[in-house]
Amino acid sequence: MATVQQPTRISSPSRSHFRNEPAVDFTRPENARAMREALARVKSELGREYPLVVGGVEMKTAKKITSTNPAHPAEVVGVHQKAAAEHVQLAMDAALDAFESWRHTPVEDRAALIQRTAALVRERKFEFGAWMVYEVGKNWAEADADVAETIDFLEFYSREMLRLAAVEPPVQLPGERDRLRYIPLGVGAVIPPWNFPCAIMAGMTAAAIVAGNTVILKPSSESPTIAAKFFEALVEAGMPEGVVNFCPGGGGDFGQMVVEHPNTRFIAFTGSREVGLGINEAAAKHRAGQVWIKRTILEMGGKDAIIVDSEANLESALDGVVASGYGFQGQKCSACSRLILDERVYDAFLESLAERVKQIKVGDPLENAYMGPVVSESARKGILKYIEIGKKEGRLLAGGNAIENPEGGYYVAPTLIADVDRNARIAQEEIFGPVMAVIKARDFDDALAIANGTQFGLTGAVYSQNPEKLERARDEFHVGNLYLNRKCTGAMVGAHPFGGFNMSGTDSKAGGPDYLLLFLQAKSIAERLR
Repeated sequence: MATVQQPTRISSPSRSHFRNEPAVDFTRPENARAMREALARVKSELGREYPLVVGGVEMKTAKKITSTNPAHPAEVVGVHQKAAAEHVQLAMDAALDAFESWRHTPVEDRAALIQRTAALVRERKFEFGAWMVYEVGKNWAEADADVAETIDFLEFYSREMLRLAAVEPPVQLPGERDRLRYIPLGVGAVIPPWNFPCAIMAGMTAAAIVAGNTVILKPSSESPTIAAKFFEALVEAGMPEGVVNFCPGGGGDFGQMVVEHPNTRFIAFTGSREVGLGINEAAAKHRAGQVWIKRTILEMGGKDAIIVDSEANLESALDGVVASGYGFQGQKCSACSRLILDERVYDAFLESLAERVKQIKVGDPLENAYMGPVVSESARKGILKYIEIGKKEGRLLAGGNAIENPEGGYYVAPTLIADVDRNARIAQEEIFGPVMAVIKARDFDDALAIANGTQFGLTGAVYSQNPEKLERARDEFHVGNLYLNRKCTGAMVGAHPFGGFNMSGTDSKAGGPDYLLLFLQAKSIAERLR
């Protein structure tokens, strides 16, 4: 009898070797059946109301946040409380109180909590994926990748904290016992995005608390339900009250007040450039009663480019460009929104690419269409506005329109615009949708100049069979995550520490060996021996 694909399990909370969570193969009938069963179970829970949870106390508010299915906007996924000004001090007091005991909790116990949570998410892998299909319109593979990355973050950070707890200074002076101890910062605000509503939310939260901090978690208003499910898993795994305080709310009021609070020690944020810069500015201002310089961990936008060189394997490049530009409707900060083609392959590659883009299946993610809806009506309006700008700035080869359907989903056709000037708006401004601008380069020098010619520096890719050109890209393509002869999306925890340069953020390198240090401070202790 066929069995559902199960991921590799790690036996016990330890510093044992980290392994990435394998992807589910949905071409196997038993896995497709398991996913449909999970979708049916989740459907039976749609519309449930979730409380605000502060210090373990469940609360309700007069104002609500209603999360809906972007493919079927009349369908309510979850109803959430809306934290407001009166909840800021309550959440801060709960987090401060919990910090006094949590920071002294042995590292092994904190790591064990995170690994127990990973085990729960792994057991409910299909259900967690199903929630994202409903709440943000991910197809099955995209949702599964999000859950797998969630598990990876939990497993990786728990092991990294155990490693850091065992660090010793490189030098022991004669007659002294010298130690280096990494200690937590305090109370932090975690403000995640909606596009990776489980992985990034869980990764930032887990990193903060495994390091010994406590958290006020303000999930995106577009995706609070999957955050609630993760919070429930933390509680089930044995998280003490107040270590994470679940507070959906508005970014302009509740979120801003938490950022500005003098007792907030750090802010971990992933989102737009504009909001990230606002957080950075607010955090830099000293407030009465504040005794530290606040730390900001910011992952912001991108205007990512793929260079296809004249010496590239064009079929491989075609696959990577399509996956990078249109996977999850282009709603990734790492998505390819600029395609830079050497003029010697420009026409032939464009012809093949346009045909591929026109063949992309757009439909209901419940049925596992390659492309589903964008996340909201406001997102669709913004994308369509950029498409109209793009029609004036280049030559429309595919898409260029909204797709209407009886259910009212927020669909946009995959769009390809050629002959775009390197300084055009659609070549410079983040669109966050299924829109790709194609720019012609004279040669590889010109291609690199175009690629580096934005305020961002998150991801990029180069397709070329010329080793010298690849070496130049390693040195000269100024992005935090560079990929050679592969797509520019799909960073893997442990292998591809993720974070960008310039206006793409503080280069946090999530999923890498440096990340937890952002949530810690180093205390040097020297004892003279008699």
